[in-house]
Order: sequence, then structure tokens, then C-alpha cells
Amino acid sequence: MAGKKKEIKPLATGDKTIPPKGAKMIPIYIMGKEYLVPETLTIMKAVEYSGFKYVRGCGCRGGICGACATFYRYLGDYKLHTGLACQTVVGPDMVLAQLPFFPSNRPDYNLEGLESSPHEELRRLYPEVFKCVGCGTCTRTCPMDIDVMDYIALMKRGDLKGAAHKSFDCVLCGLCASRCPAQISQFTAAMYVRRLHARHEVPKAAHLESRVEDVKNGKYERMHKELAKMKQDDIKKLYVEREREPDMSELGKWMPEDKEHL
Repeated sequence: MAGKKKEIKPLATGDKTIPPKGAKMIPIYIMGKEYLVPETLTIMKAVEYSGFKYVRGCGCRGGICGACATFYRYLGDYKLHTGLACQTVVGPDMVLAQLPFFPSNRPDYNLEGLESSPHEELRRLYPEVFKCVGCGTCTRTCPMDIDVMDYIALMKRGDLKGAAHKSFDCVLCGLCASRCPAQISQFTAAMYVRRLHARHEVPKAAHLESRVEDVKNGKYERMHKELAKMKQDDIKKLYVEREREPDMSELGKWMPEDKEHL
């Protein structure tokens, strides 16, 4: 019959996702081709369900959270949408296309010796930060619901500590920079201020330095070798039955009764 859409057989490849019983199948478009996928899947799962295999750029699976930043549209809708493929659920007539990485300003810098002029160094490394027009596109684009425009404003005012805290949940996906009309690399500038804050303002943890020295000196080599010889079930039992710090214990006050491995 003329005009009747050809039925497309759903595929069950990729990571062999098993749809829940009675799941509704919806059409999506990947690189211009139509596929039927369960409506419950994320973009990442739906692409695999359609028969594609991830080689790179698969985000958290590759240990790089934020690497699956995605642009998509819907048929008949001009609006460009953004999201992370690992958490955005597919919708009917969603159109997906492969994209390269998002270009951004990634300058070289040395954190040493910046205690006296961190704001001037920010101005030198990221001059585009000071071109922000306050449109809020970056904030509306962020999949982590971070107020990106606000931490950029804090940078402009010289409150780098505030910007570091405000941007802490950033996963470096780059969607903010990809939509910014002022071409600001918000996410890399945020990484700079967090590194600066951690290097020069956050107090060093003496107990952590002590533990690092213990590791370097081979204090735990014998215990590691003993664990390596144990059966998997015995290791699980040891883990489950371990002495745990109470949830409401006072910070820095709790110590285990068995101090043999400290």
C-alpha cells in the first residue's frame, strides 16, 4: 500500500539488552537509518540494541565520565537538544548522529607559584571567560544541573574558591562550551580553578601523606600477597565481615579494634 511504512524487525544485538515484558517499541534514527528499540532504554543502550558496537567515546564504560555528550533532534522539530547518552532515555522519532569531540581551550599551565596572582593567570589562560554575556545557555545545557553561568560570574569577580565549589559536580562533557555564543571553555576553566584551590588552599591531610609513605615503603606488600593467594569466596567473606566505621561517628575519632593492618 502506498505511503505505508515498512515494518522494521527489531534487533537484539549489541550488549543483548533484554526489554521488559510488554515494552513499547519506538522508532529512532541513527546516522539516518530507522531502528525500533524499547522505549525504556537510554541512548547508549538503544544504540547498542540497534546493532552498533562502541569502540571509543563510551563515557563511564571507558572510565571517562562525560565522554558521551550527545546532540539530538526529533523529526519535525528544529530544536537541538543535548544530554549524556548514559542517562538520557530515547523518545519516539529521536534523531541521533555521530559527533566528534567538542573543541575547547586546553592551555598548559603550572600550578606552582600562582598563590599571589591566580586571578591574573585565569585572565591570561582563559580570556574568553570575561566575554560572558550572562545569557544562561550554558546553565540550561548542563546535564548535571550545575549553574554554570553563576560559577563563571564568580570567576570574573575573582572568587575562585566559590567557582571551584560551584563547579565541583562537572563531568567535563563540554556541552556548555559547545553551545556558548561567547565561545567560553567553561568546563576547562572550572578544572583550572578546582586544581588551583586544591593545590594552594585546601589543607593537606597529614594522615594521607603518612599512608602514602607506608605504601611507598612496602608496608602492605605482604598483606597484598596473602590476599592474592586467597579464594574469591574467602575474600568476599572477609570483605562482608570487616569491621566498619559507624555512619554517625565523629570525624577522625573512630579507630578499628583490630589495628594489625593499619
